[in-house]
Amino acid sequence: MKLSIHIIVKGKVQGVLYRATACEVAEKFGVTGFVRNLEDGSVEVFAEGNKEKLLEFRDWCSKGSKGARVDDMQFEWLDFAGTFKTFIIRH
Repeated sequence: MKLSIHIIVKGKVQGVLYRATACEVAEKFGVTGFVRNLEDGSVEVFAEGNKEKLLEFRDWCSKGSKGARVDDMQFEWLDFAGTFKTFIIRH
């Protein structure tokens, strides 16, 4: 079953390679979408793919990259849109 997930991650998640590592992990899990820093210091993630792989990716997002500290993570499941072909960093 294919789905989309929108995630907001808060904590020490900027300046710790969170976005770059998220791209590597997303590729490993075969999910597409994007990750970007938000002005308030949080990180936004939008991912699409197989639900099982999205669950694994969401679990990674809750921990983050080495050096990251995730204090809070909110997520919402959405219908699969099929918008993305790869996983990218948005600026």
